[in-house]
Amino acid sequence: MKNGKTYRTLFSSMLFISAFTFGGGSVIIPLMRKKMVKELGWLSEEEMLDIVAIAQSSPGAVSVNVAAQIGYRTAGKIGMLLAAIATILPPFLWIVIISLFYDAFRTSPVVDAVLRSMQPVVAAVILCAAWDMIQSIRQKQATTGWLLFAAALALGLSGVNVIWILLGGGLLGAVISITGGKRRAD
Repeated sequence: MKNGKTYRTLFSSMLFISAFTFGGGSVIIPLMRKKMVKELGWLSEEEMLDIVAIAQSSPGAVSVNVAAQIGYRTAGKIGMLLAAIATILPPFLWIVIISLFYDAFRTSPVVDAVLRSMQPVVAAVILCAAWDMIQSIRQKQATTGWLLFAAALALGLSGVNVIWILLGGGLLGAVISITGGKRRAD
């Protein structure tokens, strides 16, 4: 069982990241990575890549799946619950507030301008995260990382159906497993 400080740090980190992140999972995940891998050192790059891969293949919101997995890996079942709640709470409260003032938000040119101005920032955050991942993969020469990056690129740029990516990944994993292929130590 983890101590109270770990729980508080996990909950407050996820709450803060979730409260001040716009743009969905593709923006929140790099911020979670920065906090958990770089700042706190609770996870390795490899663990974070594994968590993201599992979260993306699980049903539900990717950001909540990633938070729950991080919570579980760092603080067990209680950590999983705390991280998931901390990630869900801010968007839930934003939706409640917006719904109360829906008509004012819907017709407000100020709100429209703010949301439009966030689009380039969200794109920049996603590009920076992709660049960091490429650098990490390149330095470690991680075959698995390159395959994940290629799959994400195929999904994002070419419009390849996700089913083909999943089937291809499953087939590749089966072939590697059957042939006794060893995974590179990253």
